Amino acid sequence: MKALFRAAAVSALLVAGTVGIAGAASAQTVATSAADSMFRATTLNLSAYGEVRQRPDQATISMGVTTEAPTAAEAMRLNAVKMNQVIAALKKGGIADRDIQTSGLSLNPQYVYVENQPPRLSGYQASNTVTVVVRDLTKLGQAVDATVNAGATNIGGISFGLQDASAAEDAARIEAARALQARAELYARAMGYRVGRLVTLSEGGGYSPPPPMPVYAMAGRMEKDSSTPVEAGEMKVRIDVSATFELVK
Repeated sequence: MKALFRAAAVSALLVAGTVGIAGAASAQTVATSAADSMFRATTLNLSAYGEVRQRPDQATISMGVTTEAPTAAEAMRLNAVKMNQVIAALKKGGIADRDIQTSGLSLNPQYVYVENQPPRLSGYQASNTVTVVVRDLTKLGQAVDATVNAGATNIGGISFGLQDASAAEDAARIEAARALQARAELYARAMGYRVGRLVTLSEGGGYSPPPPMPVYAMAGRMEKDSSTPVEAGEMKVRIDVSATFELVK
C-alpha cells in the first residue's frame, strides 16, 4: 500500500509539473504573439503642441524695506516701523492678509574697508521683504505707489499669472489634439496609408507662470497725480502631446 501511495504521489507531481509548464508556455506564446503583432504593425510616433493666449488676472510682486543704524537693535526697530507702514498701506489698498507673505528677513553688519587697515564696523543693515499677490490688476500700480510712499525702499521682480488656468489648459489640449491628428493624417496620406487607430497618447507641459521681470523703484514720495504704469499684456498657455498611431493600407 505504501509503495502504491508513493507511486500515485509521484504521478500527481508529474502531472502538476506538466500542467505548470504547459501554462507558462501558453502565457509566453500569448506574450510573444502580442509582441510580434505590435512589431508587424506599421506605427507612427508624433509630437505636437497646442497654445492659447490669455490675459493674466493676477500678479505677484516682491517689495521690502532696508534700514541702516549704528546698532543691530536700532536697525531692526527702524525696519519694523517702516515695514508695518508698508503692510498697512497694502491692506488699505485692498490686499488681503493671505496675499502678503514674508519672503526674506536679514540683519548684516556693515564694514568700512581701508587699505592696509583692518575692517571697521560702521553699523548694521536690516532688510525685510514680502511677496504680495495682487488679484485685481487695476490696483497694481496704485499698490506699488502706496508702498513706496509708506516707506518701501525695494521693489523686486513682478510676474503675472492666472488664478485658474484649467480653462486655458483645456483649450490648449484641444488645439494640441487637432494638430496631432492633422499631422498624423498628413504623414499617412504621404506614405499611402490611412490612420487606423490611436495606440498611445501622453501629455507634457502645461501652465507655468513666467519668471519674474525686474521692477525698479526709488525710495521717496511719488507724485500724487501719477500712478506707476504696469501693463499685463498676454501670456501663453501651452500643452505638449505625443502619440503613437497605427497605420493601415
